[in-house]
Formats: sequence, C-alpha cells, structure tokens
Amino acid sequence: MKKFIDKLKNIWSIEELRKRILYTIILVLVYRVGCYIALPGINPSRLNDTTGPGGILGILNMFAGGAFSRASIFALGVMPYISASIFMQLAGIVIPQVAKLQKEDSGRRKINQYTRYLTVIVTAFQASAYVAYLRSPQYAGALAPDFNAGMFWLSTIIVLTAGTLFVMWIGEKITDRGIGNGTSLIIMVGIMARFPNAIYHEFSSQNANGGGGLLIFLVELAIFIAVIIGLILLTQGVRKIPLNYARRIIGSTNAAKEVSGSRDFIPLKVNSAGVMPIIFAQAMMFIPTIFTRFDTSDKTAGFIHALSDNKSLWYNLIYAIMVIAFTYFYTALIFNPTEMADNLKRNNSFIPGVKPGDPTADYIATIMDRITLPGAVFLAVAGILPGVASLFGVTSGFASFFGGTSMLIGVGVILDTLQQVESYLLMNHYDGLMKTGRISGRTIPATGRSVSA
Repeated sequence: MKKFIDKLKNIWSIEELRKRILYTIILVLVYRVGCYIALPGINPSRLNDTTGPGGILGILNMFAGGAFSRASIFALGVMPYISASIFMQLAGIVIPQVAKLQKEDSGRRKINQYTRYLTVIVTAFQASAYVAYLRSPQYAGALAPDFNAGMFWLSTIIVLTAGTLFVMWIGEKITDRGIGNGTSLIIMVGIMARFPNAIYHEFSSQNANGGGGLLIFLVELAIFIAVIIGLILLTQGVRKIPLNYARRIIGSTNAAKEVSGSRDFIPLKVNSAGVMPIIFAQAMMFIPTIFTRFDTSDKTAGFIHALSDNKSLWYNLIYAIMVIAFTYFYTALIFNPTEMADNLKRNNSFIPGVKPGDPTADYIATIMDRITLPGAVFLAVAGILPGVASLFGVTSGFASFFGGTSMLIGVGVILDTLQQVESYLLMNHYDGLMKTGRISGRTIPATGRSVSA
C-alpha cells in the first residue's frame, strides 16, 4: 500500500501530468453530465421505466454510455465519428489519392477535415433514424404531446448533430491536452459507468438465492479477474522478429567513425485487429432479425430466435466463426507487410537470414498469418464468454463484462492510459508503474511501432 501511495505522489508531483489528468477529468465529467440531459420535446421523468435496446442498438447504447436509451443530447455519442474514421481508413486502401494523402502531414490534416465533414453527414442520417425510433411505443409516453412533429424532427437532428460534434471536440481536446486517446477514453467511460450497477445487481441476485450465494459471487469475481488477466495477455501479446541495423559511417572524411549495427526487434501483435472483429460480428448477427418482417412462420421465428439468443449453441458457433473470419479480414486491411519491408530497407535495417525487399515482406506476412490464428481464436472465446456466463446464471448486466466488446475496450484504453502515465514518470526520473518491466516502450523508426524494453 505504501508503494502505491508513493506512485500516486510521484504522479501528482509532475506538474504537466497533474494538469493533464485534471483537464481530462473535467472534460469527462462534462460528457457524463450531458448524457443525462434529455432532448427538447422529451419528458425525462417518463424515461425511468425504459430499458436499453438490444442488437446493434444495444451496442450503440453501450458506446454512448446509456445516453441512447435516455434520449440524451449525446445519444449518438462518438459512433458517427468512428464510422466516418473507419470509412476514411478503408478509403485509403481502395483509393490511391487518399492513400497518398495519408503519407503526408498536410494530407493527414486534410483527411481529418474530411472526416469531420463526413461525421456531420453520418450524424444527420443517424439522427433522422433516431427520431423514428423515438416515435416507437417504448418512448410514446415521453414525447411532449404539444410539440410540433416537424419541429421535433428538425430540432432533434440539429441538437444530436451538435452533440456529436461537441463530444468529438471533447475527445480531440483530451488527446491534445489531456491524457490518453480521447475518443477511446470517452467510450470506455461510458461502458464502465454501468459496471458498479452491474456488480450491485449481481450481488443482490446471488444473495436473494441464498444457500451459498455469497460464495458463488466470490467465485464469479475470481473468474472475472482471471478473464481480465487473459484479455491483458491477448492485448499485449506480441511476436518479436529480430532486427539488425547495418554499420554506418558517421563524421567527415578525415574524422570518420564507424558505428556498429544495433539490434532490435519488430513486435507483431497477436491481436492486431483489436475489438473491431467483435463489433462487426455483433452487427452481422443482428441482420437475420430483419427477415422476421417478411416471414413469420414458426420455423423461421425459432431459427431467428436462436441467432438472437447469446446463450444458444447456434449463436455462439456462428458468432465465433465470424469473429475469426473478420479478424483475418481486418488484419489484412490494416497490416501492410510490403510497406513495412520498404521502410526497413530505407532505414538500412534487415531481418537476419532474410533478403531485403519481397522476401522480407513474404516472411513478415507468413509470421503474421501464423500468429493471427491463435489471436483470432482467443478473441472468439472472449466474444462468447458473456453468453457462457449467462448460461451459468450470471445476470445479463454483469455477464456483459466477462469479455466481449466491453472489457476489450476497457482493458485496451486503460493500458494505453497507463503507458502515457508511465512515460511521464520515466521522463522525470521516477520508477515506472510496474516493479519489473515496463508497460510502454520505444518506437522503431523503420516501422513506427512501439516496442518493449
């Protein structure tokens, strides 16, 4: 405990780090307050009995920190901005002009500006769909009867668009002047805001059952901690490829000095795709429910119900296969071994025993394909763990934290934030956060990837 207090004192003693932490906390509080401010024309007192939506809307509600189900001014959160960012990222793979802009500083600024414009368009379309959702029977009692329908549609689109742009601005400010990745931090805070309530409901549920309910609750907590440890290993796991730098001559002709080649390594992440395969798979699993509008037979309804129940065998089997497939697909989109091989050659570095150029690209691609399989399998297991936990009687709120999107995002963002805190400690000649080893590391110029010490 004394060491933990000493770490906090060291963190607080660094003026810049202290200012960044306080700045981040203030902006996060502003965001959380906005999540409880209802839209014009909505009676907040009539929203108490509403429950969160399921399917893809449930994912949106989770990312928005519950603001979606509360009809808040931040109901759409940062999802339109994320959608626009993903679109521009994919455009860089398909469109050569965009790919060229991504390699230049001025081009990246233009892409950021295009992303903001696209965010406005995406938000306007999603806000229009959200107005139709608010007119569903679930929110019928919360709508103000004397509010003009056309005015409600227009005001809701304007307020939601402004709210999303404001949340996007908060995320950018946290990234620039706060600590951690602002957009990811906002999503993580929204997800983790449900955690205390989920713990309380699980504890109450087990106590109500009696007969060793407290012991079962403690066992669940132990399993939950083990899941977090596994997700940390999945997030931090890398395959280190040895890397050598060629000998260089430094200095003038008369006073030339030969510097021997240094050794380093390229860390290829076991899970390069992050949480995106799980998000894609969850969205795809929601599609079959649309066909219930066209076919209402008992056989179709039973099959659709099995695909929408995260405790059924068919759901978990298909879901796991889709996570594995999307992991390979998304890794292929974001990982370019040819570009990495060119960067290594340009920086006079090479992999021992492998020729520069195409052989290096083929070698890196082969290693990446091999380590992606276990990463994809572990990611699929993490994705189906909430359903497995529900089968064993864990309440749905607490079960959602047994892996899946919630904990993967939470673990990733927390580790990223801790990396930044540790970098400030080390720059100011303090010990790192860990007794042995480091969370963060230096960056290889040839690849732009961070490596462990």
